[in-house]
Amino acid sequence: MIAIVDYNMGNLASVYNACKLLDAKADIVSNPKELIKYDRVILPGVGAFADAMDSLHKTGMYDAVKEFASSGKPMVGICLGMQLLFESSEEFGDTKGLGLVPGKVVSFDKTKMNMNEHKVPHVGWNKIFNKDSQLFDGLENPYLYFVHSFHAITDDKYVLGTTHYGYDFVSAVQKDNVYGFQPHPEKSHDNGIQILKNFINI
Repeated sequence: MIAIVDYNMGNLASVYNACKLLDAKADIVSNPKELIKYDRVILPGVGAFADAMDSLHKTGMYDAVKEFASSGKPMVGICLGMQLLFESSEEFGDTKGLGLVPGKVVSFDKTKMNMNEHKVPHVGWNKIFNKDSQLFDGLENPYLYFVHSFHAITDDKYVLGTTHYGYDFVSAVQKDNVYGFQPHPEKSHDNGIQILKNFINI
């Protein structure tokens, strides 16, 4: 059973429908006490980092997500959900994250980009140059759908994939049982569905 975390900041329907397409048993879970009962967790997210962290605390999901991560069962953060896994974000000031993956979230460095070619936010299809991982079984450097203005910085040992947009940035991570994807697998057609299928099969 998969829990899709409802903390009032996610595109829950599209994630749920993607799981349903794979015949996976998934629930949208808003009760933090129920989260630990599930086999896998998906942490979605759309919006601002600080608002999301505030909502995680107010709903009680902050402690519940941390508890689930410590259980050793697989968990994946998607888009803003991936960014929340890190220690902090500089979006609208410095805000502490879940601290499940070492590193921080920063804005795109426009001094490294040709702004005539690269707009921020980064919106659209782009390639992940992936390392070997069970999450990428059946895929090699897949195109996925991105919508974001910030990206993570972390140690290379946690990086599963990078993407080039003006410069290379981290677009997929793993620390033990915790995974993260900057793009939206649930909006990325066959490639994204394959990634979710691989996550379900871990």
